[in-house]
Amino acid sequence: MNDANPTLGVPRVDMRAAAASLAAPLRLTVLTLLALILYYFVGYDQGAVSVFGSDTHIHEFLHDARHLLGFPCH
Repeated sequence: MNDANPTLGVPRVDMRAAAASLAAPLRLTVLTLLALILYYFVGYDQGAVSVFGSDTHIHEFLHDARHLLGFPCH
């Protein structure tokens, strides 16, 4: 006998296994998105081309980290 549900005629789905198989790609997607956002703010946000307009607060806050990582900003 197989794992098919005799009343419905369809195989049973193990929801825990399905959730576990989706957890790793979801974590990878979230971490990649966060890494890209961090990369933008540390390496690309120059104030003049900022997504926040001409506000340079983020640029100045990350200024030393930008130079430490080798990103030019002047």
